[in-house]
Amino acid sequence: MSSMHGYYGSYPWSNHNSYSNQVPSPIYNPIFPEQVFRLRDYGPEPFVVDIEAAARQNTAFRLALWTGNHLQLTLMHVNVGEDIGLEIHPGLDQFLRVEEGQGIVRMGDRKDKLDFQAPVCQGFAIFIPAGKWHNIYNTGWQPLKLYSIYAPPQHPKGTVHATKAIALAVEGEHKS
Repeated sequence: MSSMHGYYGSYPWSNHNSYSNQVPSPIYNPIFPEQVFRLRDYGPEPFVVDIEAAARQNTAFRLALWTGNHLQLTLMHVNVGEDIGLEIHPGLDQFLRVEEGQGIVRMGDRKDKLDFQAPVCQGFAIFIPAGKWHNIYNTGWQPLKLYSIYAPPQHPKGTVHATKAIALAVEGEHKS
């Protein structure tokens, strides 16, 4: 008869070396919130992020945080009194989520008739159907911070537009 011993298998409390707590840097660490990661395009590699923290950390008007072959996530920082700019995406739906600040979203079938309007603030999600003209205005007293998901990607991999003026100039170059 064999003797039974305690369970010494690969349980986390008995074999600490089999469970690595090492994570690739850079990454946001909620235990040390002053440690933040570098905002850049991490696609198309697998990626996990505290999206709230990343959106709040962002100071660029537009920054592509992850660009894959079929999906893109961008962070946006809209200054007080400014807007994202009137735009339309004919072939895709768009999702946005406000992480900080407040504003007004307007949408419509024509650029001169934005007949849908709704207030938005922290925690609000915005769903923009394909083919709708839309704009989001910062009506608050602090920057409006949000993120946007496009499928397929709408901006070149690695896009960073420090200001709205730069974004407009670059987009104008792509349309010419």
